Amino acid sequence: MADGDSPTIARRRVRIAIREAREAIPLTQAQVAEEMEWSLSKVIRIENGDVSLSINDLRGLLNLLGIRDKATVDSLLADARIARTRKRPAYAWWQEPRFRESTSDEFLKFLEYEAEATELRSFNVYYVHGPLQTPEYAAALTGAWQKNDGFSEAKVNALVEIRSKRLEAMLQRSDPLKYYFLADQSVFMRPIGGVDIFIRQLQELVALADRGLFEMRMLPFDVPQTIANNGSFELLTVDPLHPDREVMYRENGMVDDTVENRAETGRHRKRFDQLWQAAIDESDTIAFVKKRIKDLGAISPGRRS
Repeated sequence: MADGDSPTIARRRVRIAIREAREAIPLTQAQVAEEMEWSLSKVIRIENGDVSLSINDLRGLLNLLGIRDKATVDSLLADARIARTRKRPAYAWWQEPRFRESTSDEFLKFLEYEAEATELRSFNVYYVHGPLQTPEYAAALTGAWQKNDGFSEAKVNALVEIRSKRLEAMLQRSDPLKYYFLADQSVFMRPIGGVDIFIRQLQELVALADRGLFEMRMLPFDVPQTIANNGSFELLTVDPLHPDREVMYRENGMVDDTVENRAETGRHRKRFDQLWQAAIDESDTIAFVKKRIKDLGAISPGRRS
């Protein structure tokens, strides 16, 4: 356990150790519930991170799962104490009712991890990554679902504000996030919201890159490598003791999920690294974006002198 660990990371460390030990034996969640004389729902909630374990319950569970090494047990017990005694951080803005009611539990879980992450990798195929979106671009993008999916105006406004809150949190961090933004060329070509809104969005990307918020690379259309066929995704490094146990968030417009399976997140990290190396570097990407701004400005009626 590292000094200053948050309850979020401490709770995650405990539940991952429990789940991996259970699967290695192997035991089902139902078998664990029977052996511990718990309800099945309790085991599920523990492994999902919805509840914290008491110290006595954890001792018994670790014994059942064959985790008896003293150093390992002591570390997990220390994590369990942090998970139970420390309150959520004061900056947990995502817990506000208007945000909880407007998005999924999976995404709320991801936002909690993002606040604790040391590194963020985002691969984008269709549009600018969420926290980098201007309010106008975000409203145009999210508002497109208002008519088709019955989104209320309040929900659209909340979803737009979430994007701004994510950016604000990143800019205010005392420990800067290592943020890698990888995008297909189509992201910089598609004028979502119209030309004027899109120009301002591209200008914001350049300004944020100049501030050092993220490193940006583009995959040009002529890159001789297959683009990931599973669409956009985000990867977080959240635990300094286990950097290979990343958290992934992905959505396809209909469903979304937060993935913590090490094999699956590992495959996506490997794919991200391959695409990152195949992309053009940041200086060339920014030069492309600036030229795109210039070209769009030449055709935008609102920008003609």
